[in-house]
Amino acid sequence: MNVIIIGAGRGNRIMPYSKDKPKSFTKVNGISMLDRALDAFNQSNLTDIHFVGGYLIDVVKEKYPQFTFYHNTEWENNNILESLLYAKEAMKDGFISSYSDIVFTPEIVKKIAASPHDITLAMDTDWYERYIPRTHHPMDDGEKMLVEGERVIRVSRDIPNKKAPGEFIGIAKFSPKGAKQLIKYYEKAKKKYDGKPFRQAPIFKKAYLIHLLQEMLEDCVEMHHGDTPGGYFEIDTVQDLGLASEALKNE
Repeated sequence: MNVIIIGAGRGNRIMPYSKDKPKSFTKVNGISMLDRALDAFNQSNLTDIHFVGGYLIDVVKEKYPQFTFYHNTEWENNNILESLLYAKEAMKDGFISSYSDIVFTPEIVKKIAASPHDITLAMDTDWYERYIPRTHHPMDDGEKMLVEGERVIRVSRDIPNKKAPGEFIGIAKFSPKGAKQLIKYYEKAKKKYDGKPFRQAPIFKKAYLIHLLQEMLEDCVEMHHGDTPGGYFEIDTVQDLGLASEALKNE
């Protein structure tokens, strides 16, 4: 199964760390976020890495020539959803997608990879406590989830914080059927909304992955969740980097 890492953006909020290198190269206690992710995937024998790059993509190509690369040349003008779909040709046999600015345990990957469902989203059930010290990245920015049993029923930043049992951490598994559904709904939405607002995005090309996932959920596409009680950090700001480094200092 392919792994698609979405890493095209600059990462303005983590400056100066991303001034002359990709955001995913930022080190947490001496190990870059990207190398930590690769280790987690390797432990599940997921070694076919497809990388969607944009900002300083040549730096990534030089260090990781074994990757298959997709160049999001519009990275300054689009967002996660369109960035992911640059790797459409890597999706047909099923794939796991991941944001590039996260740190997570190998156990999360193992759980998601073992899911028998067509679409499985990784969910941090300790998200609320993790957000309390993140004053530079408020809870309202969280990609929150509502679930019923094993099923996901909603994923949105608009979910009231205290009602959300978890947050989507940016790792998702799509079977071949799930990948086909994702592509179908993306192409349908792009045709209908290109150049227009799409959900909370001002225009379609600025949409996040969760916007399309919610579109699919509302059309009764089944999604399931794989839970992790912590074991995950998003590193979007310099403050986040400090919090993650402190939490992992004795690993």
